[in-house]
Amino acid sequence: MPRMLDVSDDVRAEIGDEEADRLLAGDNAPGSYDCTSCRTPGDTDQEHTSTVLFVGDETAVLAFAHAGCLPSQVVRVSDEQLQGAVRQAGVAQEPAPAATVPAPSAGDGVRRAAPEQAVLGVTSGLVLINGELHAAIVVEPTSAIARPGNTGPGDEFLPLLIEQGFQLVTDLNQAPPVLHGWSVLLAMGQLHAVLQPGVGGGAPVAWWQAHRPLQATDGWRTAANKNQQVLMFAAPVGSIGRQPREDLLRGALDRAAANGVLVGAALPLAGI
Repeated sequence: MPRMLDVSDDVRAEIGDEEADRLLAGDNAPGSYDCTSCRTPGDTDQEHTSTVLFVGDETAVLAFAHAGCLPSQVVRVSDEQLQGAVRQAGVAQEPAPAATVPAPSAGDGVRRAAPEQAVLGVTSGLVLINGELHAAIVVEPTSAIARPGNTGPGDEFLPLLIEQGFQLVTDLNQAPPVLHGWSVLLAMGQLHAVLQPGVGGGAPVAWWQAHRPLQATDGWRTAANKNQQVLMFAAPVGSIGRQPREDLLRGALDRAAANGVLVGAALPLAGI
């Protein structure tokens, strides 16, 4: 009996027509599965299901998700991320470890003003907006960010993000708008990366990826899956700090917004 599977053109191109046809015929597709996004049971005989292919440098993982949670797509990540997701190992506690910052777009990288590579601190938490809890991540560099080739003391972190479509946040009583093409990668219930559009409309690539995956709380995952997105806020070094509680984090965000040094966007979910 054919499965109720969606295999996108991008996934078909990666796995080949023969394998895609076997999946659609039900030969290699599972009957029941745990949705790679919301982590609840799914059944390819009973409900529309998306195939999501995570492609590393030398390995790939084919995952399944409720069609209402994720569309069928190809997501390119590192082999280390794939291996960590499959093992469900390397759990990190909040806040996340700092991570190397890949370029935010082709030819427009982000790095420290000093010769060392830039690192970002990423903290996850729930943010209350108009009476509704939203899953959020807060990104803050450990030092000033300069454009490639610039050696001056200026900090270009916020201008670079604004150029990518993030918007200045002056009031946290309203959620920032969706930034299409960007997404947050959840793998095995853990936060692995923030993805940005690939060059020339290609497959998404990592803008930020964790050295170790960050464990997401049940409440955070519930809010993320309910809205099918994560709010990302970003501020220059020294604007937020490492806040041990969500109420203190919210206060720091409010201060950064009032000072005009906070940008944000709502990023759709990707998952495995």
